[in-house]
Amino acid sequence: MLKEELRISPLRHSWILDFDGTLVIHNGYKTGEDKFLPGAKEFLQSIPKDDYILILTAREKEAKDKTIKFLKENNIRFNEILFDMPMGERILINDDKPSGLKCAYCVNTKRDEGFNNFKIVIDESL
Repeated sequence: MLKEELRISPLRHSWILDFDGTLVIHNGYKTGEDKFLPGAKEFLQSIPKDDYILILTAREKEAKDKTIKFLKENNIRFNEILFDMPMGERILINDDKPSGLKCAYCVNTKRDEGFNNFKIVIDESL
């Protein structure tokens, strides 16, 4: 189970999130309906409202309408969702600010375990 606190600056952020196995039960849409993993919906709703949210999924484009409907029915805000993404590693490369602010974080969750005890903290000192 993920037990972590992510301390971030008060600046606007870009969130890049995997979908199946991270936010919802892996491949649940193929065997029934999507279901949020424990704490995932609350995590999504805790993302600051001015932040940018990009969801990545290996789901085929045929699942697009069903997936977007699920997110909208659950009042989940996102800016973009990309389908047919490769199943391999996702690599983010970014520079740090001259002030020393770390500008990239990576959080790996265990498949289908959810976000219980995961907390976003806006740290005004960053």
